[in-house]
Amino acid sequence: MRPRTWAEGLDENMVTRKRHTPEQVVRKLAQADRMLGEGKDVADVCRELAISEQTYYRWRNQFGGLKADDAKRLKDLERENATLKRLLADAELEKAALKEITRGNF
Repeated sequence: MRPRTWAEGLDENMVTRKRHTPEQVVRKLAQADRMLGEGKDVADVCRELAISEQTYYRWRNQFGGLKADDAKRLKDLERENATLKRLLADAELEKAALKEITRGNF
């Protein structure tokens, strides 16, 4: 019997990463506010919500005073913005290539 390598045990111990919707984030932040108001500390709140403290503070910065529909709208706008930036970069690249071709430097 050969010894196990570190990579062989990864599947057993790895926790899959869960993506939360903006509505879920806002709901969890509201729940965290209630628990913090009851006197619990941040570590206990994060443990109950099944998130890390780093995630809690990142969400607090990003979604601080938003309502669920505002958070969803923000995510939609960010997605649209990324798409538009990608399209602009492609157009600029194409424009630069056409300039090179017209100069005859190909």
